[in-house]
Amino acid sequence: MKKIRLALIAGGKSDEREVSLKGAAGVEAALDPEKYAVIRYDPAIDLARLAADAEQLDAAFILLHGLYGEDGTIQGFLDLLGIPYQGAGVLGSATAMDKNLAKTLYRIEGLPVAPWLMAAKADIADPARLVSGVRLPCVVKPVRQGSSIGMSIVRSVEALGPALALAFKHDDQVMVEGYIQGRELTASVLGNQDLRALPLIEIIPDSRYDFFNYEAKYQPGASKEICPAEVDESVRVQAQEYALRAHRCLGLRGYSRTDMILSSGDNKLYLLETNTIPGMTPTSLFPQAAAAAGYPFPVLLDSLIELALQGRKRSTE
Repeated sequence: MKKIRLALIAGGKSDEREVSLKGAAGVEAALDPEKYAVIRYDPAIDLARLAADAEQLDAAFILLHGLYGEDGTIQGFLDLLGIPYQGAGVLGSATAMDKNLAKTLYRIEGLPVAPWLMAAKADIADPARLVSGVRLPCVVKPVRQGSSIGMSIVRSVEALGPALALAFKHDDQVMVEGYIQGRELTASVLGNQDLRALPLIEIIPDSRYDFFNYEAKYQPGASKEICPAEVDESVRVQAQEYALRAHRCLGLRGYSRTDMILSSGDNKLYLLETNTIPGMTPTSLFPQAAAAAGYPFPVLLDSLIELALQGRKRSTE
């Protein structure tokens, strides 16, 4: 059997470079060497080489996170080169990466979200406008970052200015949204045309952490992850439905993972954001959900690559 020549794209220039490289190492180790000839490319240094090799490549597996990886940039480059890849295209990637735009589309779709306002740098010195519009406690986050980089939970007016300043270091667009106390759940979706919602996962950060921040995400043992999540059947059904609707309204394909909060106040679900390139170590959230649905990690990778190749077949018909 002829091997699939696969470009494994990882590294890049974002704040999540190290997470990307770690995920790529796990993916490369899990790919069947009898099926794939894997060539690694780091967009920070290898874009010219990738372009030169394009005609010899069958597909790409993108393992970039954050800016220039999840925002449609590399997707557009691969489209120009004619290389199919797993996951969302240019528009879906850019839309999901922009938390303000994504939340706007969620709301149009009728999906529940916390109230939010966009911040201006002038609000650092005088955050009264934001406090009156969103109220405390609130969450401050860069609009186009992942892994909770630059994010803060603010419980006092005095802490809001520094939190805004931190977020603006990571993006020139910052949002402030109402904080919802509750259980953090994540619901994954797999497929192109025929979508499948995977089992829910509940994320419980260690008591040392105020929320599921960067360290809680990537420090071994820093968080407990329960899959399938121990929730009522009605919650499970609704969370999976919301994930499917979010996937569709953002114009995604291949796979996605939507994070949400089950409010301890009104026992309702509220969407936080949708990830178009979820973490891909064998113990990351999406692979955990896939394994619970009957897709061991190597099988999941095969499925994602096949979905990428299906996209090429449709585009050339």
